[in-house]
Amino acid sequence: MASKKGKILIVDDNAGIRQALKILLPMHFAEVETLPSPAALVSTLERFRPDVVLLDMNFNTDINTGNEGLYWAREIKQMMPEVEVVLFTAYADIQLAVEGMKRGAFDFIVKPWENEKLVATLTAARDKARKVTGNCHPERSEGAMYWGASRPMSVIRKTVDKIAPTDATVLITGENGTGKDVLAREIHARSLRNGKPMVAVDAGAISETLFESELFGHVKGAFTDAHTDHVGKFEQADGGTLFLDEIGNIPLHLQAKLLRVIQSRSVARVGGSQAIPVNIRLICATNMDLEQLVREGRFREDLYYRINTVHIALPPLRERREDIVPLAERFIGQFAEKYHRPLAGLDESAKALLEGGRWSGNIRELQNCIEKAVILSEGTTLTAKDIQLEQARAGAPAAGTMKAISDAEEERMVREAVLRSNGNISAAAKILGISRPTLYAKMKKFGL
Repeated sequence: MASKKGKILIVDDNAGIRQALKILLPMHFAEVETLPSPAALVSTLERFRPDVVLLDMNFNTDINTGNEGLYWAREIKQMMPEVEVVLFTAYADIQLAVEGMKRGAFDFIVKPWENEKLVATLTAARDKARKVTGNCHPERSEGAMYWGASRPMSVIRKTVDKIAPTDATVLITGENGTGKDVLAREIHARSLRNGKPMVAVDAGAISETLFESELFGHVKGAFTDAHTDHVGKFEQADGGTLFLDEIGNIPLHLQAKLLRVIQSRSVARVGGSQAIPVNIRLICATNMDLEQLVREGRFREDLYYRINTVHIALPPLRERREDIVPLAERFIGQFAEKYHRPLAGLDESAKALLEGGRWSGNIRELQNCIEKAVILSEGTTLTAKDIQLEQARAGAPAAGTMKAISDAEEERMVREAVLRSNGNISAAAKILGISRPTLYAKMKKFGL
C-alpha cells in the first residue's frame, strides 16, 4: 500500500462531522487536524502548514452576513497561495460555493458527502498543492512570514495586503533578528513580480571599492581584475525585486551614486558609458534610525525620502509576547523534522520560561535557542530544562545585577518580575535578586 501523504485541516463547527472525518481521513492522509471555528485558523495555518483546508461555509459566529466561507477562503489564499481550499457546504449554499471557486477555492463538497468523492477531491487538491509547493515555493515552509496574533503584526499585515501588489518602494526597519529579510521576501512573493527574481544585497558588507561594481556591474578591462563583463545586482533584479539590506551602512559619498540610479532606473556599468534601463521594485531594510542619521548628516535626506514611500517598522519580540510560544512551536516542527527528533511541542514550564525571556536577539535568537534545545532533547516534549538560555531563564538580568539602570528600566523589570510570579512577592524578589522589603519599597516607588 502506498504511503499516506498530505496534511488536511478541517474547519467545521459540527462536532459530529469533525469526529467522523477524524476517523475517515487519517486512513488516506498523513496528518489531519480539526478546528471548530476560524478563531485559531491563522495560527494553525502557520504551525500546521496544511496542503488542503476543508472549510465549512457557515459558522456559529455572524461574520460577513453569513458568507464566512468566502471570507476565510480569501484570507487563506492571500496568506498562503499554495494551500488549496475545498469548501464544505449544504445543498442550499451550492451557488455560494461556486462563487467561492471563482475566488480561488479548488472545489466544493456538498453535505451529506460520499466518502469516495470526498477523499478523491481532497487527494486531487493535495496533489495540486504539493506540485505548486515543490515547484514554486521550495523554501516557504521554513521561510514564510509568521504574522502571529499581536496587534502590531496585524496592522503590518493589513499594510502588506495593500502594498504588496503595487510597485511602491518599501523601507523596513527593526532591531536585528526581527525578520526584516523574511518580510521582504513575503512582499515579493505576494507581488505581481513573484515570477521574477528577488535579488538580496547586504549593502553593509560590500567594500567601498567594489560597491559600484557589485551593484551596477562593470565591463571587461574596467580595472585590473575585470577579466570579463559583470552584471550588477540592479540588472540581475530586472523585472523583479531588489532588496538592499543594511542600507544605513552605505557611506555618504556612495549614497549619491545609489540615489542617481534609483531616480533614473538605469545603470552604467563601471568602465562603460551605455545607460542600461532596469525595471525593479526596491525594498530596503535597516536596524538604524535613518532620521537620526539624516539629522547628523550621515545619510542623505533626498535618498531617505526616495526609499521611504512606505515605511514598515517591525516590532521586537518583547512587544509581541503572545507570539513567542507559537513561533517556538513552529521552529520545533522544523528542527524536529530536520534532526529526526520525535518532539510533540513544549510543556508548560518551557512555555512560561520562553514567554518570560528578554530575547534581545528577537526571533533569530529564539530560533537558535529552539534548534539547540531540539538537538539536545531526550524526551518527546521540550521542558524548561531543555532550554539552555540564561537570559530566558532569568527574564530580567540575573540575580544581583539590578543596579546602575534608569528608573524606567527598573520599573519595567519590577513589573515583569511581579507579573511572571503572579504577584508572589517572594518569587518576584528572587527573580530580581533583592530582598522582599526592597521590592516593597520599589513597588511603592512606582505605584504598583
